[in-house]
Parts: sequence; C-alpha cells; structure tokens
Amino acid sequence: MLDAELVYRIREAFVPKIPTDEQLSAVQVLSQFMSDRTSDHPAMVLRGSAGTGKTTLAAAVVKAMRGLGQKLVLLAPTGRAAKVFSLYAGQSAFTIHRRIYRQQTAADLSSFRLNDNLHADTLFIVDEASMVSHTAVNEMFGSGDLLSDLISYVYQGLRCRLLLIGDAAQLPPVGEEESPALMGSVLSGYGLTVYEADVSEVLRQSRESGILYNATMVRQLITHDATTQLPRLHLRGFADICVVPGDELIERLASSYSRVGVDETVVICRSNKRANIYNQGIRNTVLDREELLSRGDQLMVVKNNYSLVTGNSQKGDDVTSQPSFLANGDRCVVFKVRNEECLYGFRFADVTLQFPDYDDYELTAKVMLDTLTSESPALTRDQQEQLYNNVMADYDDIPLKSQRLKQLKSDVYYNALQVKYAYAVTCHKAQGGQWAHVYIDQGYMTDEMLTADYIHWLYTALTRATEQVYLVNWPQTQISEK
Repeated sequence: MLDAELVYRIREAFVPKIPTDEQLSAVQVLSQFMSDRTSDHPAMVLRGSAGTGKTTLAAAVVKAMRGLGQKLVLLAPTGRAAKVFSLYAGQSAFTIHRRIYRQQTAADLSSFRLNDNLHADTLFIVDEASMVSHTAVNEMFGSGDLLSDLISYVYQGLRCRLLLIGDAAQLPPVGEEESPALMGSVLSGYGLTVYEADVSEVLRQSRESGILYNATMVRQLITHDATTQLPRLHLRGFADICVVPGDELIERLASSYSRVGVDETVVICRSNKRANIYNQGIRNTVLDREELLSRGDQLMVVKNNYSLVTGNSQKGDDVTSQPSFLANGDRCVVFKVRNEECLYGFRFADVTLQFPDYDDYELTAKVMLDTLTSESPALTRDQQEQLYNNVMADYDDIPLKSQRLKQLKSDVYYNALQVKYAYAVTCHKAQGGQWAHVYIDQGYMTDEMLTADYIHWLYTALTRATEQVYLVNWPQTQISEK
C-alpha cells in the first residue's frame, strides 16, 4: 500500500471536514505502519480523548482502507461498543470474543479455545481498546488473558496487522491501574513493532459543548498527581449539561423517556446498590410498572451464560448475528413473560428477549427473577451454592456423579439467565456505550475520598452522553460559578 495514496484517501474521507495538523500527523504514522514490510508483527495504537476527533479519524481510516481494497475486521470489547463502532465506521463490527474464540467441543458449552485465524493481509481494528484486559480473569476463554489472546489470534494470520483505538482517560479494566492495550511498552513486550499516535487537541466545535468542555477539564486532572480537591464542573453558558435536584428527577426522567426514548436514556451510578435503588424507583414511579417483569423492560445480563446459545457464532470465515454466548453486560429487552414459578428457593419465569446489539436476536429463556432486585452484582456465592445443591438433589437417583453433573449442565433452572434492570447501571457496565441523555449520580463525595479511580469514573460517565448530561443532586461545592 503506497504511503501517498493512503494519506490522500484518508484526507478525502474527511470531506467536508478539514483534518487538523494532529490528525494529519496520526495519518502519517498510520501510513508508515501500513507500509511496514520489514517487521514481522507491526501494530499501532491510536489514542484520543473525547472531542479530539478520534472517532472522525477512525471513520475516515475505515472508509479509505475500504476504498483501497484493504481487508478489514472491526472489533470491540462489548456488544454495545461494537454496535457504536459499526454505526460510525459504516461497516459491521463484532465483539472480540465472538471473533477470536470458539467452543472447545459441542459437549462442553462453557469452554472456549482460541480460534484459527484464516485471514491473510487483513487489518484488525479494535475500538474501545481501553477495556481490553491483560489480567487472566476468565480462564473459560483461551488463556483467560484477553489482550494476549487477541494478539496471538491476529498474528496467526498471514501478514495480518492490529490497530488499537481508545481513550486512555477512561476507566481501565477491572484490576488494572492503566489500560494495557493502549500502552506501547506492554505491546512491545509481545515482540510487536509498535507505532503510536495521539490526538489530544480539543476541536473548536467540541469546546462549545459543556459535556466535552468539562470532560476535557476532568481528563487533565488525571495527569496532575497533586490534585487534592474534587473537580468543579462549569455549567454557565452551556445548554447540554445541568444540575437536576432530587425533587425534579422523576419529571426530568419522564421527559427524557418521552423525548429520546427509554433505550437512549441511562442513569450512571457508582455502585450496584445505588443502581438497584434507581431501577426500582424508575419502574415504580416513572414507568408505573407493578409486575416484577413487564413487556418493554430494559435488562442487562449480569453473569455469563454459555448454555442458552448452543451454536458457534462463527462458521468458517463468516460471523452470524447470533452471539456465541450471552455475556455479562449484554443488554436485552423483554418481549413476553410467562410461567412465573417458585422452585429450589428461587423465582423463575420463561421470558422472550430481544438483543438490540445483536441485530435484535430473539431468544426465549428461563430467567432468574431474584437477581432483578438484589443488591449484589449477581447471585451471591451462598445463593449459587444453594441453587446447586437443590438442583443436584433432583438427580440423586443417578448413581454416578459424572452423570449427575452432566444433567446439571443442561438443567434449565441451574442455567437460568441472571439479569438486572438496565435503566441505571454502574459506569463499568456503561463503558463502550453511548446514550442521548445521561444522568450521573456520584453519591456522597468529599475531598478526602478523591482518587484517580474517581477521576476516571467521572470522565467516563460524562463521555457516555451524546446530547445531554444531567448531574443528579450535584453539590454546589463542585460547581464553578465562572
């Protein structure tokens, strides 16, 4: 691929916008990366913060590459992030897990091995790479280390390359202090030749947005070790960010649901407990829903489920719209509820669900109702053990334990889908997604509680909104009058 031709095509893809000097510098780095023929494993990291034109640049890159006949595979860590990537890139994107893993065997639905990369001369582009973990957290998938597996998969292919795009100011993966997939030093440790580019200048139109103005101000605090006071947000002169007192919250939420829709409105909290309070209050007071589960309810999967989707999502080189498993964080909408029952000390129902981030994939499943209103992230360890023991007791007539366990793996109650309401979520669950209206509840905060994690949390929460941010019960001490 010729450097000059690629640069020209990318610049053309910006029209009618004009790329900034910083964006053009990143394009030059990209052209060097794509034309590198001396390195066995070239990789590139493109970092950019909210309002710097990173998304516009990434979309221009995808458009230009397609125009030049470059084979592309677009990936993101979550279903919602993949959907957002698809929309702005103009090409289908898939979750990393769906692309790089496949079920170990047809009999073992909960074990996924690294897939074979049959691609050649293909550029793999990963958006929202700040969410890619380098810590072995789920050994049901390959090595359990998503970043290592991603790199192994990509460079199995003949002359394949990896471009990682993300915002280092967002929340890093759970258990990490920084986002390893955006760190050149980490990637170099895999033997990759790493090209790096940053876009950090906030564009003029972004400076006119209160959301992006304040997000930029908060981001700058991340690099200041001496920060000892909570950030003071600037509201004066901005129409897209405001404070909502508690006594106006119900009316504002109802207005958002009416104006942009329930699926384009979210409340972001700092704890599962707080999100649970919001979810129940929203359903009871704003949506006027009395049943535990109703048609149209917005839900989120809170524990990976490998038994409800039995087919591989990848067949050869094609990827279907069906997920290979239901992942913690996947969003769904209730279509039909029937057969509510109590069994084994828990409540269940047969629920037909649609998954908007997977082309409205539809599934009827046994759903665990107890997790809807619990304060824990999913069933607690004690509850899971209770369910296990009670279900296993039903198979006491089977003499061999291995056969009893085989029955357990296919038991619809033991494998019931664990879900929560998704009107209010934690920031980690919201990461990678975008909503038109975002309500942010940080709860009780003092200067003594200020940490780097909080700064990342606030920045990430602010940047989930595309149109309007509402700061719920925000203290006056955290608002600048200037």
